[in-house]
Amino acid sequence: MTYHSSDIHIREYTENDKNTVLGLLRMNIPAYFAPKEEADFSNYLDTLIELYYIIECEGKIAGCGGINFKDQKTVGVISWDVLHPEYQGKSLGTRLLKHRIDILSGISSVRKISVRTSQMAYEFYKKNGFVLKQIETDYWAEGYDMYYMEYQPSEAPLAQPA
Repeated sequence: MTYHSSDIHIREYTENDKNTVLGLLRMNIPAYFAPKEEADFSNYLDTLIELYYIIECEGKIAGCGGINFKDQKTVGVISWDVLHPEYQGKSLGTRLLKHRIDILSGISSVRKISVRTSQMAYEFYKKNGFVLKQIETDYWAEGYDMYYMEYQPSEAPLAQPA
């Protein structure tokens, strides 16, 4: 099922969302995240957020994802994408990613957009214009490699969400 724009809303994260988004992460362990990453995510939500967004579908939190910055705000970093398993494969992740790329594209200091992901989510970013630059084995945890990727829209423009 693909949702229509009227069913979908992207908004800024609030502290009241924390338990719900931690629950989303738990639903994605071990398929996409190592168990030990829950503590890292909780710390991120408490202390490392720069910009973080919630995507709602029909009034329910379907996913979340953020933006952080490096190198004097010349690098925009896609951070902590998490989608409820029931909403995966329905264009919501692409819509949330496009929303953040649009924001980063509007910031004049940003020269590069990057993401660090795993082999489990690598293909999602690849089909949305990210190019693999580096792999570090067992980076996140044993069996969870880190794939460093950079956005190059000429490689594969973002699919237009329905």
